[in-house]
Amino acid sequence: MKTTNNIDVEINCEDFPYKYQEELTDKLDAISSDFNQEIINEIVLWKVNRYAKLSVNSLRLINSISTTSDKININLTEEVLKSLLSEPGVRLPMASTILRFRNPKVYQIIDQRVYRFINSGNPLPIPANKSEKNINSQIKLYFQYLEKLKHESVRLSIPFEKADRIFYLLDKDKNKEFNLKNFGSKK
Repeated sequence: MKTTNNIDVEINCEDFPYKYQEELTDKLDAISSDFNQEIINEIVLWKVNRYAKLSVNSLRLINSISTTSDKININLTEEVLKSLLSEPGVRLPMASTILRFRNPKVYQIIDQRVYRFINSGNPLPIPANKSEKNINSQIKLYFQYLEKLKHESVRLSIPFEKADRIFYLLDKDKNKEFNLKNFGSKK
């Protein structure tokens, strides 16, 4: 193993450009003000590689969603999801989280726990790549999920705007012995 104690080369800083989240890294490197919660949040997001800088178009589309309606606009939702799912760092769980905070009367977070709880233990199928076909299948999956969630909410007398949180906690409580995909095993 090579370390600083045994390398035999001359180090030139220009040979090692730092290319990790470049825009956010530059922004954080330039901070000279007092830290506030927003800066801390950006540092945390930088560290866990979860920073998603959205395009102006995606932000415009999100902001065109009504915050008061309890009816879904399918065409607008599809357009918003296509835009969000094309963004770097945004997959369906994150896109649904953005939508949920925009209008919880219409949208809920798609989550592994909630999905398996309302779908007889079946795991959440999210494809890894961002092809147009996969984006379209994720949008279809999300609409099906919302329909199933709404059905289960009515059936169990749960307010829809709280359904993702309630079912998440129920799964956590009732299925703690069952591991989730991409999570470590329980010891």
